[in-house]
Amino acid sequence: MWRVPEPRPLPTDRVPPVALVLTGIGSVQFGAALATTLFDDLGAAGTTLLRLVFAAAILVAVWRPRPRAYTPAQLRLAALFGLVLGAMNLTFYLALDRLPLGVAVTIEFVGPLGVAVATSRRRADLGWAALAALGIVLLADPGGGSIDPVGLVLILLAAACWAAYILLSQRAGPSFEGGRGLALAMVVAVLVPLVPGVLEGGSALFDPHLLLLAAGVGLLSSVIPYSLEFEALRRMPTSVFGVLMSLEPGVAALAGFLVLGQALGARELLAIALVVAASLGVTRAAGRMRGLEAHS
Repeated sequence: MWRVPEPRPLPTDRVPPVALVLTGIGSVQFGAALATTLFDDLGAAGTTLLRLVFAAAILVAVWRPRPRAYTPAQLRLAALFGLVLGAMNLTFYLALDRLPLGVAVTIEFVGPLGVAVATSRRRADLGWAALAALGIVLLADPGGGSIDPVGLVLILLAAACWAAYILLSQRAGPSFEGGRGLALAMVVAVLVPLVPGVLEGGSALFDPHLLLLAAGVGLLSSVIPYSLEFEALRRMPTSVFGVLMSLEPGVAALAGFLVLGQALGARELLAIALVVAASLGVTRAAGRMRGLEAHS
């Protein structure tokens, strides 16, 4: 009797999902800082286009997905995932062109924080989420200066896309082996910034030096973090994943300091401490719950 072959073990299978998420966070934030340096030459939309083109090319080359191997329902899921990815990248970079990196990432975190609160079944997670929210408010410093209104709208759209990305990742993960679903989605994502990216980037899109930097952005900001997060969400509740994302504002502030020269003050350091405490708290709580379930 013919049997369906077991999925091949992947290198990331032995890595704890928390480690995958934390590595992805560092990669995406330093990639965002690098991307900001390209805006003067390529524009935000042009940078988004090149980032997604390189990310799609790398993922397709690594995973070699075959669309005919999947059902129409699976392909529709991959296409929807791709549109969300494209919109999330484009709106974030457009907002980043108007807002500082730390502030933009802080506001964008409304998306995963909302997922964490909406999907949590433990009261303790709500408390950790509230602590993370306090850190976000401190980092954003709402009373310290005006925020560009267009940038605010764009980053809120990016936050909504981020929340959808988390939920769709958990749905798409079991439907595709390894990163094949992500590779298909990334090809679709390229379509979102295609027209504005070509119009804004123009001939600079073919500059060899800018292409090399954009390839680095695509690797740091898309291939590495999305692949790691995609795999982590196979083995991690969305509530835990959402609160772990509270590290994003702190890492973004660090990347802004190291790459863009943005200084960190006492308020930013306090905010980072709060979100780190929230992330550690929810991670330890999740570990205890898995231990109890294993012995039950």
